[in-house]
Amino acid sequence: MSLVDVGDRVGWVVGDVPYAAWPPIGGPAPWAALDDHLLYTCHVVADLVQGKLGDRSPVPSMVRLSPGELPVAVGPASRSTWRALGDGSYAHSTTLAVGRPGFVIGSLVGSALGNAVRRRQAAAAAQPRWVADGHGEVTVTDRRACFGHPQSWLDLAWDGLDTADLVAPDVFQCSFRDMYNGSPQIIQLHSLWASLIFVLAAHAAFPAHPRLLGGSWLPPDFETKCQAFGRACPQVR
Repeated sequence: MSLVDVGDRVGWVVGDVPYAAWPPIGGPAPWAALDDHLLYTCHVVADLVQGKLGDRSPVPSMVRLSPGELPVAVGPASRSTWRALGDGSYAHSTTLAVGRPGFVIGSLVGSALGNAVRRRQAAAAAQPRWVADGHGEVTVTDRRACFGHPQSWLDLAWDGLDTADLVAPDVFQCSFRDMYNGSPQIIQLHSLWASLIFVLAAHAAFPAHPRLLGGSWLPPDFETKCQAFGRACPQVR
């Protein structure tokens, strides 16, 4: 854990996850929506490790569930995918110019410059980058996270993930194999439920994950902040 100076307050980096800069000098920062989601996550995790998760009432969800599957959270989310926008190919223009020498040379030079621009654009499009793939609703169950979207839907069963991580307090990142062609996929879900998604996936499929074992899926001193605001937080790390 390290401190980052941001003026009249200090920010914390736990592992490699940057958390909001709190508490400011003189007292804790205001209670925020993310804090509500983190506190709820702590209660879910406490029930999970105590074997009481099944005692929870299911959260209303439109997702089709398997027998015994328990939805624990629903909320807005957006998806990003690590992918290229093109394959490097481009249309090569060939110019046949007839006429005065100056006109012919100008036409050939213009064609060459156009091809060079298209080649550079195609090469840039072939480089992978994070691409926004739409907004939707995520349902988190005890077995998976389901992202609803007409074209970019996701069904992330914990036991189907190759990797899982919390790269920001509201960003869950994972990799898996495409169910149709086996190609590797890397995606991010941006949601206030990112910590819940991560910790459920880690408990189920990545029990030795350093972020789970070290407790850095929560901000430092989160329990202290809860106490300052009169919120009961179970011990989960």
